[in-house]
Amino acid sequence: MKNKTLISIVGPTAIGKTSTGIALAKHYQTEIISADSRQFFKEMEIGTAVPSKEELAAAKHHFIQHISVEEEYSVGDFETEAIEKLNELFKQHNQVLMVGGSGLYVKAVLEGLDHFPKVEASVREQLNLQLEEDGIEKLQQQLKELDPVYAEKVDLENPHRVIRALEICIGSGKPYSSFLNNSSAERNFNTIKIGLTAPRELIYERIEKRVDLMIEQGLLDEVKRVYEKRDLNALNTVGYKEIFQFFNGNWTLDFAIAEIKKNTRRFAKRQLTWFRKDEEIEWFNYDVKPQEIINFIDFKMSPR
Repeated sequence: MKNKTLISIVGPTAIGKTSTGIALAKHYQTEIISADSRQFFKEMEIGTAVPSKEELAAAKHHFIQHISVEEEYSVGDFETEAIEKLNELFKQHNQVLMVGGSGLYVKAVLEGLDHFPKVEASVREQLNLQLEEDGIEKLQQQLKELDPVYAEKVDLENPHRVIRALEICIGSGKPYSSFLNNSSAERNFNTIKIGLTAPRELIYERIEKRVDLMIEQGLLDEVKRVYEKRDLNALNTVGYKEIFQFFNGNWTLDFAIAEIKKNTRRFAKRQLTWFRKDEEIEWFNYDVKPQEIINFIDFKMSPR
């Protein structure tokens, strides 16, 4: 299948990946695999900016709202299912699109996952207990001591990521970062990587507008519907955890909305930092005409 090509569209949140992906899918008469891990969940639509019904009708998408927040679903599960779906799609199409800004999920499909040693379940149980009793700050400090390299890269506000890294550090006696980038899976398709970007001020402006639109579209009602499940890991994400604080009576609504905007800006910054490290990505301005990207893809696919 080395004559088959996966076109990966990446970039920060709110940059316009969905519309670009649809334009390319229409041109190549193909389908789209979503690599946005927040859009996997049926209960999360407004707060994750799931493509509209019109957008979903314009090009067939896969891995959009296909599971419940109550289901355990890992990046490894996504890798397995996405590769199976690609094998199926490549029987009908020479090109397939993958669109999304979840860097680890994109990496899993393109390169395969890093392999980690097995760790006793009691280690994670103890870390979860620490989180419950002392909060995340002590765990953050512990990670900085055991693996300063990874502590620089990881979202330290994400308890799931912090605990996962500590679990490996404690269980193996080695830094979590020492297990990263230690393997690369063979893929039977070619890959072309496209990145969309814009000046930081413009990205932040687009984020602010998107959050305001989410509130208009009914984000509060959506969060209210999942409030009783707020302890689930899938819901520990920007746009939901801040509104939970409002419903808990800890924050005003205005403050919660301001925090969503701030945390989304931070998220976009981390996305750009992640993708900028990949020298194979060809970057285009967010408002580029799709034809310019198509010309680049066609050039890359042409025999030379």
